[in-house]
Amino acid sequence: MKPADALVEENRRLAELLAAADPQTPVPTCPGWALRQLLTHVGRGDRWAATIVRERAQERVDIRTVPDGKPPADDPVGWLTAGPRLLLEAVEATGPDVAVWTFTGPRPAAWWIRRRLHEAAVHRADAAAALGVPYEIEPGLAADGVSEWLDILATRPVPADGPALPDGATLHLHATDDGLGAEGEWLVRSADGRVAWEHGHGKGAAAVRGRAADLLRAVLRRIPADDPALQVLGDPAVWRTFLSRTPF
Repeated sequence: MKPADALVEENRRLAELLAAADPQTPVPTCPGWALRQLLTHVGRGDRWAATIVRERAQERVDIRTVPDGKPPADDPVGWLTAGPRLLLEAVEATGPDVAVWTFTGPRPAAWWIRRRLHEAAVHRADAAAALGVPYEIEPGLAADGVSEWLDILATRPVPADGPALPDGATLHLHATDDGLGAEGEWLVRSADGRVAWEHGHGKGAAAVRGRAADLLRAVLRRIPADDPALQVLGDPAVWRTFLSRTPF
């Protein structure tokens, strides 16, 4: 599925969950939020990205200035599902290859489609956790979410409390889903204190195995480092330190 189609589908699946839920339901994976805040966050974020692309912004746009940034009381879910269309229309009008501002530096406008796709996918996991329902996601999409997150981490400076991984240490992430091939394995290292990664199989100071969906939730700290869905081999402190020094 193309990223644009996947964005629409993930947003639809999130909206389906929220439409049947009490908006005041607390979201344990987003402390201080209820489902109403989660819905607003995703819908406003899509409009923010659309504004950046439409205006060909070269500097950060204040999200508080984004038009239509709050859901209407009479149809908040309809407002949420309109967000992807606004972004896709903006990318088409501007041109997918035109460089615009992102929080990782200038990127092609189409970068925002993938970013908002994975934002919707992870916040659907938050909604599922809040409602106590299973979280299912296509393994290839979850694996791409892990890769996208590692791409973001690779643009960051060395954390103030030290590198995410010690020099010479490798963290091996391995998705156990069938059919992913190389796209389901990641070797993560420290390069001058910053995160560097590549797809591949190799021995590391720590290895973490699990479904791609569970690895995605783990690297984004939606489940704990020692969650039963994960198999941690080698030095668990390497894995825990990596998570503690790579917040969103």
